[in-house]
Amino acid sequence: MNLNHLHLHVQDLDRAKRFYESYLSFEERRREDEILFLRSADGFDLALTPDPRPASMPEWFHFGFRLPTAQEVRDLHQRMRAEGVRMPKPLFETEDFVSFRCTDPDGYAIEIYWE
Repeated sequence: MNLNHLHLHVQDLDRAKRFYESYLSFEERRREDEILFLRSADGFDLALTPDPRPASMPEWFHFGFRLPTAQEVRDLHQRMRAEGVRMPKPLFETEDFVSFRCTDPDGYAIEIYWE
């Protein structure tokens, strides 16, 4: 059994869509009423609902995306950094783990990692 979807409330659907498409390779799957469904290449669904004031998440809360190689994590980190994406946790590297944490436009914390 695999986790296969996440539902987030966002202030601006188009802004959130651009972020997830640009950095995390999601593509629009469909829209139903006000909900926008994005899907990753491996079938993970991300549902985005407009909300003028999304609830704040606890400081410890985050979700993550595992990339196939350490270099892909480094490359994405460099690109996001150059493009001004907020990064509350800097690039961290050991022999068998590379990660960083960024935030999407609505402040959701996202860990990008390889292990």
